[in-house]
Amino acid sequence: MRVPLFLAVTTAVVALSACGAPQARQDGATGAGRFFEESLAAGNFGAACGLLAPESREQLEEGEKKPCAEALPSQELPRGGAVRSVDVYGRQALLRLDGDVLFLSEFDEGWRVTAAGCVPEEGDTPYHCVLKGA
Repeated sequence: MRVPLFLAVTTAVVALSACGAPQARQDGATGAGRFFEESLAAGNFGAACGLLAPESREQLEEGEKKPCAEALPSQELPRGGAVRSVDVYGRQALLRLDGDVLFLSEFDEGWRVTAAGCVPEEGDTPYHCVLKGA
């Protein structure tokens, strides 16, 4: 009798976990994006750089010929403001803020910003981003 009860409980836990997973992913992407924006606003560029995806950080450092924390202020990224929406597709996320749009990817270490300072464009290129990876 204990085996059927165990299977029922296990099935319920798995089902509930699956239902909560999208919200947890949205929360993770939103949290990383907000912390990135808060770090920029506070002038804590080292923390903001820690939230950049490796390719985005490398491209910034190579383009500016400076370490990330020195190069990031020159990008003049807009202030993000309040979160308007977040869309998560697998390991990718699009975070729309009042004053900015961020793209994020989920890595083993957590969510990282792949592009920032993004504005929608017409045509084949949906967004133009000030800061982006390769």
